[in-house]
Amino acid sequence: MKHYKTYIGGEWIETGQTIDVIDKYTGEVIATVPKADRKTVDMAVNSAYEAFETTKKLPAYRRSEILEKAANLIKDRAEEIATTICREAGKAWKYSMGEVSRGYETFKFAAEEAKRIHGETVPMDASAGGVGRIGYYIRVPMGVIGAITPFNFPLNLVAHKVAPAIASGNTIVLKPASSTPITALILAEILEEAGLPKGAFNVVIGPGGEVGEPLITNDRVRKITFTGSPKVGDRITRIAGIKRVTLELGNNSATIIEKDADIDKAIPRCVDSAFANSGQVCISLQRIYVHKDIADEFTKKFAEATKRLKVGNPVEKDVDLGPMIDEAEAKRAEEWIKEAISQGAQLIVGGEREGRVLRPTVLRNTTKEMRVMCMEVFAPIVSIVEYDSFEEAIQHVNDSDYGLQAGIYTNDIRKIQYAIDNLDVGGVMINDTSIFRVDHMPYGGNKMSGIGREGVRFAIEEMTNIKMVTINLN
Repeated sequence: MKHYKTYIGGEWIETGQTIDVIDKYTGEVIATVPKADRKTVDMAVNSAYEAFETTKKLPAYRRSEILEKAANLIKDRAEEIATTICREAGKAWKYSMGEVSRGYETFKFAAEEAKRIHGETVPMDASAGGVGRIGYYIRVPMGVIGAITPFNFPLNLVAHKVAPAIASGNTIVLKPASSTPITALILAEILEEAGLPKGAFNVVIGPGGEVGEPLITNDRVRKITFTGSPKVGDRITRIAGIKRVTLELGNNSATIIEKDADIDKAIPRCVDSAFANSGQVCISLQRIYVHKDIADEFTKKFAEATKRLKVGNPVEKDVDLGPMIDEAEAKRAEEWIKEAISQGAQLIVGGEREGRVLRPTVLRNTTKEMRVMCMEVFAPIVSIVEYDSFEEAIQHVNDSDYGLQAGIYTNDIRKIQYAIDNLDVGGVMINDTSIFRVDHMPYGGNKMSGIGREGVRFAIEEMTNIKMVTINLN
């Protein structure tokens, strides 16, 4: 077992209290980390506030160099970081290594975007009152960014907040999930080695009420960027005060399988999309709408592919599915399965739970009122639902409080365009599932799925202010 210190003001410190970090498969304590309190948060924010005097003056090439070096250090420590993610998050090795690769790429994108932050000229004489004036705007950093991240991507969802903040000259106070804090502390080591100025990156670990709320309400924090549940997102909007907020919240993601789709290509992708990281991804495939003409064939092949998944210890490199983040969540998901079955759903595969491990579960004959359908399940559970017409399928997808991403499998260009025009989501994935994401594209949702967009360039826009300049030549 290892004890870590936390990183505030460019120093590695203790706080006097600790939190145990558990191996999510074995249940053993693998590390302890310092637990923060309001005083710790204030110290971190003040350090970031003071460091902003330095970071806002860092030239673009220097910010880019720091991010480039950090990216390369992530690559150098890939196996160590992936093993850490396997153990503290319970994520299978192949997905943990995939997350490290994406974290590297996110920092690389940020290094490139740091050199491309610019404004535009404004044609002042478009207004009679602007004749004889030159106008342009520039983008400037905001100051201290408060970043709150979830357990399911302890590197890459952190990277999506930290790297754009550094690229744009801001400073950061990060509150990672208390269940998966080690990866964030490794990232602090990397950023320190990469040459980030002291105080520009700070880590505070602890419960939301004790650590998150003091960060959110601190007047020196100019922006909050949060990934997590709609309930917490709603709380943030109520207490943050007058500051900018980006919220990446939940979804009950859907994919439509039209009858002209190549289901032999669609099925392995759908299986992976439903069960990667035990379904604990905000764009995990939760609802599959399949045309009635191919529903039986699709369901049979999907069930067979699901049964072939290997469930076990995520550090074993051939495992597909590890544990959920904690037993309470696994029990909650198991209860939702039983509830759906009691209401008429048919269990096709899975449903069994042992501790934190819930076997991949496929349901059929579910209805929109069931919690496995209308709420975000965040577990290895997927429902297959038949439909008659493509328009009906689109209506089913939209019949949700969420609107993050959706997928469609069809080769009919008219249906593709109809879906693009009519789906109320932030991203439409054609001939792919809802789970597709690369780290430079704009990413975010509608309705209860959030406010704002991530993806490095788009996060930079959210983390900068526009400063307008006019020069009177009259």
